[in-house]
Amino acid sequence: MREKEIEAYLRTAVREAGGVAFKFVSPGNDGVPDRLVCLPGGRVAFVELKAPGKGPRPLQIHQMGRLKQLGFRVEVIDSKGQVDDFVEGLKQDGICPA
Repeated sequence: MREKEIEAYLRTAVREAGGVAFKFVSPGNDGVPDRLVCLPGGRVAFVELKAPGKGPRPLQIHQMGRLKQLGFRVEVIDSKGQVDDFVEGLKQDGICPA
């Protein structure tokens, strides 16, 4: 499975949960996560997508750490199953509709 297939699956799953998954690009800030997920209730999570078994690069780890220090939820997802778990966790947290 390719990263872009997982990314498309994430977009669909987030949309079905009532949110949007914006492509996140920040000029001059290489290594930021791929998607900015905005959910009902004003909740935000950043998602870095990877091909199965691949991990983030050192610069990506650094950028994700900065976001976590600011209190944002940051996830690394490399499978459709992890997308399902991510969205289901949001539902259980009351962040998006069931």
